[in-house]
Amino acid sequence: MDLSTTYLGLKLKNPLIAGSSGLTNSLDDLKKIEAQGAAAVVLKSIFEEEIVMELEETFSQMSSQGFIYPETMEYFDYDSIEDTLSRYLKLISDAKKELSIPVIASINCVTAQKWTTFAHDIQEAGADAIELNAFILPSDFNRSTEDFEQVYFDIVSEVKKQVSIPVSLKVGYFFSNLGPFLQKLSHSGVDGLVLFNRFYHPDVDIDKMIITASNVLSSPDELSTSLRWIAILSERVGCDLAASTGIHDGGAIVKQILAGAQAVQVASALYKNGFGHIEQMLSQLEDWMEAHDYHSLDRFRGKLSQSRSKNPAAYERVQFMKYFRDRS
Repeated sequence: MDLSTTYLGLKLKNPLIAGSSGLTNSLDDLKKIEAQGAAAVVLKSIFEEEIVMELEETFSQMSSQGFIYPETMEYFDYDSIEDTLSRYLKLISDAKKELSIPVIASINCVTAQKWTTFAHDIQEAGADAIELNAFILPSDFNRSTEDFEQVYFDIVSEVKKQVSIPVSLKVGYFFSNLGPFLQKLSHSGVDGLVLFNRFYHPDVDIDKMIITASNVLSSPDELSTSLRWIAILSERVGCDLAASTGIHDGGAIVKQILAGAQAVQVASALYKNGFGHIEQMLSQLEDWMEAHDYHSLDRFRGKLSQSRSKNPAAYERVQFMKYFRDRS
């Protein structure tokens, strides 16, 4: 079976990418992930706030050392400071030396201000691509829909000015005009869209009366949201599509490729089942392909996308009328 695929212009031996998480934050774990068969890794995200804080601290140190002009910032040796940024760059550099699969850096961002020059440092460290994990909750009542959506275009634009390596954008689904917005975003210069990022779910502890986190890990039931939008957007966007959230077995990989995905990202399934689950998921994918006489992913990719489906309206159904009527 030929499981190879192309994502962000990168040749991958199979469609399974280890998604950004605490499991991709150390060289030892990255080696284990590669050994189990993952085709690429997305490093644990570094946050915009971390970058800005470190850069401001660096600038403060420079000022105290007699530097006068802000332009001298670009000549400052970041590696001379053992901080968050230099450790992240070192992880990229070390991973590129030890791994044979693509290493994708990840930045969690909410603005296009101050931090974007760090993308160039990531490229210089050897990253094969950058994934921008952008999730901006539309909770600002003083910001219009247009202002809210423009931030995503600004982020892509500013980062693309800094790097020549591929850039993907991992987004959520809190948009009033999701389909057309993602289609427009796909033509903004971004090389790939990842659908969708997993955001913080607040809960309330009614005994301690504090806000807590809930549903930290995804479940297989959450596959349907990304599956729907991968299928709807397939062959309608100007960049690659990768699926994320709810992918816990080989069958889920099959479904996303049938919908039109170039690749899938897996994280929660690895937390629950260990790194050995990667090999199992790929084996399930191969078994399905053999059973249905498909010898490559291209033979069935997008076969059930909305644009090719015999029942395209099924992806747009949002009510349960048929389900309950059939069970009455």
